[in-house]
Amino acid sequence: MANDSNKPILTEAQINAVAELYTNGKLDEAIAEIKSLNKEYPNVPLLFNILGACYQAKGLLADSAQMFETATKIKPDYAEAHFNLGVVLKASGKTEEAIECYKKAIYLVPNYPAVHNNLGNIYKDLNQLDDAVKSYETAIAIKPDYAEAYFNLGNVFKQLKMLIKAEQSFRESIKESPNYFDAHFNLGNTLRDLGRRTEALISYERAFEIEPNAEYILGNVIHTKMHLCKWDNFEEEINRLKNAIENDRKAIGPFALTTLVDSPLIIRKAAEIYVNDKYLNENISYEVKDYPKHERIRIGYFSADFHNHATMHLMAELFEYHDKKKFELIAFSFGPDKQDKWRNRIKPCFDQFLDVSLKSDTEISMLSREMEIDIAVDLKGFTQNSRPNIFAERSAPIQVNYLGYPGTMASNFIDYLIADRILIPEDKQHFYSEKIVYMPNSYQVNVSKRRVSAISLVRNELGLPSKGFIFCCFNNSYKITPNVFIGWMRILNKVEDSVLWLYCNHRNPISTKNLIKEAKKFGINKDRLVFASHMPIEEHLNRIQHADLFIDTLPYNAHTTTSDALRMGLPVLTRIGNSFAGRVAASLLSAVNLPELITTTQNQYESLAIELATNPDKLKAIKDKLSRNIDKAPLFDSKLFTSNIESAYIQMYDKHNKSLGPNHIYV
Repeated sequence: MANDSNKPILTEAQINAVAELYTNGKLDEAIAEIKSLNKEYPNVPLLFNILGACYQAKGLLADSAQMFETATKIKPDYAEAHFNLGVVLKASGKTEEAIECYKKAIYLVPNYPAVHNNLGNIYKDLNQLDDAVKSYETAIAIKPDYAEAYFNLGNVFKQLKMLIKAEQSFRESIKESPNYFDAHFNLGNTLRDLGRRTEALISYERAFEIEPNAEYILGNVIHTKMHLCKWDNFEEEINRLKNAIENDRKAIGPFALTTLVDSPLIIRKAAEIYVNDKYLNENISYEVKDYPKHERIRIGYFSADFHNHATMHLMAELFEYHDKKKFELIAFSFGPDKQDKWRNRIKPCFDQFLDVSLKSDTEISMLSREMEIDIAVDLKGFTQNSRPNIFAERSAPIQVNYLGYPGTMASNFIDYLIADRILIPEDKQHFYSEKIVYMPNSYQVNVSKRRVSAISLVRNELGLPSKGFIFCCFNNSYKITPNVFIGWMRILNKVEDSVLWLYCNHRNPISTKNLIKEAKKFGINKDRLVFASHMPIEEHLNRIQHADLFIDTLPYNAHTTTSDALRMGLPVLTRIGNSFAGRVAASLLSAVNLPELITTTQNQYESLAIELATNPDKLKAIKDKLSRNIDKAPLFDSKLFTSNIESAYIQMYDKHNKSLGPNHIYV
């Protein structure tokens, strides 16, 4: 029997040669060389480790796992191979096995920063966020310059709504790796959520410098600039954005896009790109089994806004007026637990009010199916704090998009979109993936009565001049495009002593400064722009009565803001667009019988604004008409709306039970 000392020894040069082939991406050559070496050196764990890495790089995960496992069998204390095996198992969806590999590697080498970081990633995916934080912090303690671990820690803090800590972590990541695109991008997201949009723009623009073609960065830059009313290179950037979407690039989120373009075709395509990227997992199949027919149709309303929010300001009476003999109502609340008067008002309307804010999307979807929800109504769409994955994983056999997001979800998991004939004419149905539910008046529900502050306000207290015509627009600054503002400036120049009353977000004062600067270009003195600060809704409804005419924005109209103005007797002048968001004001005006305030061109819009401001009799006639219409207008008849939407729900339910599948519904 030969002595072990006579066995050939693998040289360092041989190892380096194989490693170099792998490093240089010559994977097939590396694999061939390792297999050749294995014939002479059959039990060298390092060779199996490198071979596993080669297979991993080629996407052959099963083969890769086999090689790493072989390496650990030959050398049980081979920490790196245990780590690599964990990486491959995680990528293969074998999470629990991956955790065990990582823990084994840590047992062998406690101060292994990459293992602690990767273990943190798994805990994050499992929504075990406290454990994730501990793992990342351990990795950083071992390796204080670990940029990736700081970045991952920042993401968890952001998920936990610990935004200041998230900001600190992202800044540490950037300190250690100044060109770390993802860290700059997520720092921008965090600063945006903190309301510090000027700083957010700096981060986004730095990220754009590093990777100008990276996913979604262009859209974030443009949308942030819109919040700041910073319009340099606007047309160039919009053209670049459209081009990116037309070329199937992930350029912008759907909601932000609706504020920038008036093309339902482009909006749908961008939404399709977004959904395919974020919410479709071909490896997961979620099928809702047919439930026994329920005595009452079970309606699940899903939202983050069951509190003092515009959505509840509109929907409260719908919940109150629902026919409880025909419908069982369940609220799935995944927003903050704000115990305010609106939440307290609507909670008793539901058979069950569930706080699911701490549950994952999958858990919420599963819960909905376990409760046999017949119709799931998504009130968020793609807006802030939305959770489309709940619906991508099928929370109910019938799923509906309503109110929160003005447009198509461009997906196969939303069956219906509630609209009306003005929002979506029949010849534009092809721009929407959903079947359309056509409400007979307007798509927008409203409460019949709103509390208005009794405090008497005079113009001077609101910063308004004692005399002169008051144009107003209380839309958020991101809805004001350069073209809209230029039109407003032309109107002000034509109407002597008029002022423009705009909403000012106290957390975003730079937008005010930029609007004043833009106005000066047209010879408009800063005194002719008046900025309204935030007020409680009851006081806001009171103050808007001091305005003479609301002048709307395009491509994203005033929505709830239009209803508020009309309710208080303030006429709203709009220009109707092509997309859903640009046709909302026209829908609302039609529902109070004021079609004469709907214009189709910019010239018509400006001319009518000037005419109404300079012809008091014509404006008074419109105000008088609005005043007469308010009490009988279908826009504010919540009982009628509730009856109509219940009819739609029943038709959806009957179609499903007859296995007919979704189709357009005309109520």
